[in-house]
Amino acid sequence: MESRPVKIFSEENTSRLQYIADLILGEILGLSWMIVTDRRKLGKFPVINYSGSDIKGSCKIIPSGLLFEKGVIRHDPEVTEWNRLPVFFSSGPDGDMPFDIFSASFYLVTRYEEYLDYEPDEYGRFKASGSVAFKNGFLDIPIVDLWSRELAKTLVRKYNSLTFRRNEFRSIVTIDVDEPFAYIGRSLIGNIGGFIHDIASKPRQAAHRFECLTGSEKDPYEVFDYISGCIETKKADSRYFLPVGNPSRFDKNPSWKNEEYRKLIRSIDSKTEIGLHPSFRAGTESPVLNMELKRLRSITGHEITKSRFHYLRYKIPDSYSVIYEAGICEDYSMGYHDEPGFRAGISRPFRFYNVREDKLSGLRIVPFQLMDIALTRNKLTSEASKEIITKLITATYSAGGVFVSIWHNTTLLNSPECLEWRNLFEFIIKGS
Repeated sequence: MESRPVKIFSEENTSRLQYIADLILGEILGLSWMIVTDRRKLGKFPVINYSGSDIKGSCKIIPSGLLFEKGVIRHDPEVTEWNRLPVFFSSGPDGDMPFDIFSASFYLVTRYEEYLDYEPDEYGRFKASGSVAFKNGFLDIPIVDLWSRELAKTLVRKYNSLTFRRNEFRSIVTIDVDEPFAYIGRSLIGNIGGFIHDIASKPRQAAHRFECLTGSEKDPYEVFDYISGCIETKKADSRYFLPVGNPSRFDKNPSWKNEEYRKLIRSIDSKTEIGLHPSFRAGTESPVLNMELKRLRSITGHEITKSRFHYLRYKIPDSYSVIYEAGICEDYSMGYHDEPGFRAGISRPFRFYNVREDKLSGLRIVPFQLMDIALTRNKLTSEASKEIITKLITATYSAGGVFVSIWHNTTLLNSPECLEWRNLFEFIIKGS
């Protein structure tokens, strides 16, 4: 028997409230819901009373006011604890939950704090250390999912006929192909210069470079058979993100016209889903992005609807607007370059909401929890890395979320230096 719709009584029906109610009640808990602004039309329970008024028998959540504001106004959340969980936008003891779950979730999922002034890193990126989650020690848990679970418990105590969706855990392994080849596809001048340098300092490498360029040896960065073999053995879901931008200090991919690279792109595309890895400039420059999408379409022969920003360099909301207007429907950049964890506080895909314009976008955001380079940057041992990975997978599994990891082919080379990374890669595929 289907549960009655949950009615949310609110004196105002705003797009912000609609957005977060749909995410928590609809997407996460699997409930049907509706917002009612006239108390006389509430009818039968269940009712969430999202107001300062009293409604007998309802589940009361006292609003902080964030969902009734327009534009971006600075908030400095004060984090406290309830039921062993960090919470903010506290409302005191008068509500059935002592904090505004809708406003707190909206603040995290929309990345509200990234609309405010912040100190960026050298590439203009928002740093994990600037987030309320990192500062208060809950970056490593999907707090919005956990709050939603507490809301479900609160509702079922009042309305025991309610039934909730059981979300199934999934895992997606994603590969950023920043540099598909070490030697192949580089310019003639670049290879000659490299060859001369190798002869002077690394004679064996010079010989290896020559063998790769003549086709008698495989390019050392071309480890895609190994990657796809691991993924196929465990029947894991995967995505590859491929660059076709012009070379620059930050973009080391071959020319999109290079035949070996085009063959590689088609080969990967025949086995799994691919997306664009926009160049360093493309994330903020619409004409550049459109040109790169056109190039990748011309190679694959089909539309490209997925992306992940190079260097994870993007600015909310502008970069998301650029890719959505270009035809991207799904982006995989939501996570930190410098720390593992849940940047948006949630372990599942969600639609992007532009806080500045108070407008829901059709762009779907697929957050990731872990990137290989974040482990490298923090100089973690293999065992310490496995502990972090296990904790993140366990937290995502418990929430019925989607565990997404980022790997680069250049960290998975067939060399002694990369053996530890291969072990971690296989550990993730096996464990998830």
